Amino acid sequence: MAYRGNRRQGHRQKSSDTFPERIFRVLLLTGALWLASEFMRSRPDLAAVGNGLRSVLWLPLTIGVGLLVLHFVFQVLASWSSNADPTRNTFDDRRDPLFTGAKAQAGPVTEVRWSSRVFAAIEWRRFEAVVETLFAQEGYETRSQLHGADGGVDIWLYSKNPNDPVSVVQCKHWQGHPVTVKELREFLGVMASHGIKRGTFATSSRYTADAVAFAKANGITAHNGNDLLRLVAQRSPEQQARLLEVAYEGEYWKPTCVNCGVKMVEREARGNGSRFWGCMNYPRCKCTLPMKTAN
Repeated sequence: MAYRGNRRQGHRQKSSDTFPERIFRVLLLTGALWLASEFMRSRPDLAAVGNGLRSVLWLPLTIGVGLLVLHFVFQVLASWSSNADPTRNTFDDRRDPLFTGAKAQAGPVTEVRWSSRVFAAIEWRRFEAVVETLFAQEGYETRSQLHGADGGVDIWLYSKNPNDPVSVVQCKHWQGHPVTVKELREFLGVMASHGIKRGTFATSSRYTADAVAFAKANGITAHNGNDLLRLVAQRSPEQQARLLEVAYEGEYWKPTCVNCGVKMVEREARGNGSRFWGCMNYPRCKCTLPMKTAN
């Protein structure tokens, strides 16, 4: 089964009206009322109302015209300033998220090519999605555990028989510390419980020397961050672009709650005011994650 990414729906529709458009609509309304006042002044029974309305309309008419004039004056001044300093209001197109194949969003700047910075920027669920897509590009049918207890398996791999997995994958999106023998021994126990002799352990970090030796002795393919980047480099340009799209899908920098499968929200500790990630379903779910500090 192909990777199924979490997609947020029900985006709120926002007004795209500009400031001049709003002022212009006010002036149109004022003009219509002015015409109405002219009609009232032509009738003896409504002349007093028409004169009163006209006296009131002078104020919004004057303010509206004045605001439009000021707006266009500022626009001209800004244009002159931009031409005088050609480095102002410019950006590097190669840093634009649209060039990665992902949707532009109000998040951190995305990379345009694969490097360790991609793994450092994305959350754990995006990392698992990238690993799953890598195996899908190799021709495997994949099934992932979107949230909840995974029993030590993050991705199931199938070949010809859709009922019996040929291999399993465990992912660890770690940055600061290596994977040890302990994690690989637990993974070997999971493989044995499912009767599977082949397994892959993928991490964005590295392995200890003992962990590497243990993996080789027990039929476990251990991919560290550099190994994964080499696998990505072997893909076609189109496949690499697809992998970047998967990595940067949605709010890729916000971690996903491992219990609920929803994006976590920023919270502040009552004691010291430190920031952390908490599940949006609190207090029903008390899952938390530390927040990365800016380098």
